[in-house]
Amino acid sequence: MFVYKEIKKLPFIKHAFFSRNGGNSKSIYTSLNCGLNSKDNKKTILENRRIALKKLGLQRKKLIVPNQIHSNIIKVVKNNTKIEKIKADGLLTISNKFVLGILTADCAPVFLIDEKKKIICAMHVGWKGAKKNIIKSGVKLMLEYGSKLNNIISCIGPCIGKDSYWVKYDFYKKFIYKNNKNKKFFSKINKDKSMKFNLNLYIRSRIKETGIKKNYYRSFDTYKDKKNFFSYRRSKENKEIDYGRCISIISLV
Repeated sequence: MFVYKEIKKLPFIKHAFFSRNGGNSKSIYTSLNCGLNSKDNKKTILENRRIALKKLGLQRKKLIVPNQIHSNIIKVVKNNTKIEKIKADGLLTISNKFVLGILTADCAPVFLIDEKKKIICAMHVGWKGAKKNIIKSGVKLMLEYGSKLNNIISCIGPCIGKDSYWVKYDFYKKFIYKNNKNKKFFSKINKDKSMKFNLNLYIRSRIKETGIKKNYYRSFDTYKDKKNFFSYRRSKENKEIDYGRCISIISLV
């Protein structure tokens, strides 16, 4: 479990980016698999979620995890929101009755927090969501709910590292066609026209574009760190039948 000390000091917030450790799942899902879309036992997954919530003292609140679709869609969670089958990659709330959850296995969990007002936003950000600018969508929605840009802070959770994210030339062209300055997020082209993509840096650039001044991040590599993180890419390369998901949660208190 990882927390940012800068966020932890805010008295109205509880948050954590959880690793794969500390749960009850077995085999390839060992052990804190929180992804209900995986083939793991559903009862075990729900128990793993309860364990994660309990570690932050949030077991009595309603956990909402969206059905993530690699979009820039963000849903507002209110007291009358039906928590089942929300198709989105971001959640925003001003209510302390909910816990916002994001699942990842190489993509990045990103939190936006108004440090003056009680407004939080949790986002699942892979390359598709970042390219579609889900960060901008989140900031825009926070401003609509009364935030001021100078009061919004962001933090990025664990994701695949720049040395592990190999992509093909066609992937590269999608970014360069959009903006030639995007070259800075890629390594040099190899003879087979493959290269490496820096997802963390790309997300940070998207955050910077919004005008947010306080952005906290750390360098992780979910692909390399098998002990602590699930990885979609690693599971595919190892030809495993499935993979687990780490959960990141944030809540108003």
